[in-house]
Amino acid sequence: MQMANKVGLVTGAGSGMGRAAAVALARQGATVVLAGRGEDKLVSVKKEIADFGGKAEVMAADVSRQKDNQELVAFVESRFGRLDFAFNNAGGHADFKPIDQTSVEESEWVIDLNFKGVYYGVKYQVEAMLRAGGGSIVNNASIFGLRGIDGIAHYVASKHAVVGLTRAVAKEYAQKNIRVNAVCPGATETPNYMRVTGGDVHLLDEIIPMRRLGQPVEVADAVVWLLADQAAYVTGATLSVDGGMSI
Repeated sequence: MQMANKVGLVTGAGSGMGRAAAVALARQGATVVLAGRGEDKLVSVKKEIADFGGKAEVMAADVSRQKDNQELVAFVESRFGRLDFAFNNAGGHADFKPIDQTSVEESEWVIDLNFKGVYYGVKYQVEAMLRAGGGSIVNNASIFGLRGIDGIAHYVASKHAVVGLTRAVAKEYAQKNIRVNAVCPGATETPNYMRVTGGDVHLLDEIIPMRRLGQPVEVADAVVWLLADQAAYVTGATLSVDGGMSI
C-alpha cells in the first residue's frame, strides 16, 4: 500500500486520467479528495472507490479560478488536517485551429485552465505542505509540454509553462521535503482525445512507436509512483508516458 494513510487531492477527477489516478491512489490506501466541475461524475468516481473499500470525498471546483484552488486546499486541511499529495490533472483544449483563427476567449480559457489552474494549485498546495512538514505534487504537463504541434498553440504554450513551473518550484522546495514532478502523457484514450479525433483510436498509430494509444491507467501508475515514497529521490522530473512519441 504505497499511499497508506496519506491524504491528497486530484483535479479533473471525474474522467480520463484524473479518474484513473484517483482510483489507483485509493487502491494504494490514500484518502482522495476528488475535484472537478462535474459533481455528478465525481460522485460516480467516489462510489467506484467506495465499492472496493477506498476512501474519497468530493468537492466541486473550477481550478481555472484562483479562489477555487485556495478553497480546495482549505477544504482538505479543514477536513483532514493536512495535505500530503496532489495531482494537478485538470486540463483540455477545443478543436485544432491556427492561432490567427483562435479567439481571445478560447485562448484565455485554455491558458487559465491548463496553466493558471496548475500554478495556483501548486501555490496553495505548497503552502499547505509546508504546514504539514512536506508532501509530493505531480502536474499533468502532456507531451506537448516537451514538443510543439500546430493547431493548439495556446495549449502547447500552457503545457510548456507547466514544465517550467514544475522545475522552478521543485528547486525552490527541494530542501523543504516537498517534491514536484510532472507526467507528460502522449496520445491517451480519454474523453477529450476521443472528442477531438472523432473517436478514431488508430489515428496516430503511425507516429507512436508502440503503435497504440496509451490508457489512462498507464498514466495513473506513473503518477502513483511519483507521488509515493518509492520516488523519494525524484524531483523536478518530467516523466514521459507516451509509447515513445517523445523520442
